[in-house]
Amino acid sequence: MSDAFAQALAHVLLHEGGYVDHPEDPGGATNFGITLATLQSWRGRSVTKADVRALTKGEAGEIYKARYWDSCRCDELPGPVAFIVFDAAVNHGVGRAVRLLQEAVGVASDGRIGPVTIAAVASARPAALVTEIAARRMVLYASLAHFRTFGLGWSRRLMGTLSVSYSYTSTL
Repeated sequence: MSDAFAQALAHVLLHEGGYVDHPEDPGGATNFGITLATLQSWRGRSVTKADVRALTKGEAGEIYKARYWDSCRCDELPGPVAFIVFDAAVNHGVGRAVRLLQEAVGVASDGRIGPVTIAAVASARPAALVTEIAARRMVLYASLAHFRTFGLGWSRRLMGTLSVSYSYTSTL
């Protein structure tokens, strides 16, 4: 496990850790932020809320690495950008997180990271890009139906992610 992924995973688990089944959360039952649907897809079979509750941190980390970190090609992004994109992927879904990144760098927004997106990110200033992604995430949060219920928590998460992203490297 790379140091960058380990640091990003630790941050995500601060916000996603523990079993939750909030009646207003459209994701339903989650543990370590892994939904029943995600766990079912990962395991390739039907799972129950009890299976979600019994999910280990180790398996959650494997899911996050394969389905979120690697899907967003975070190892190819500058550290602070990888950090905020990974958090966005966990919180908003991979496709939406990639589209937020693509919109922030001004390339076609298709939800898939390819050479054009990688090149645009490489030519951007990481601090400015992280700020732009964060601003776009805040607008997205505010547009969601459950903002009244979860908005303050989402905002805290985003501000924490932004703060860590800025301190992630001295090259900002």
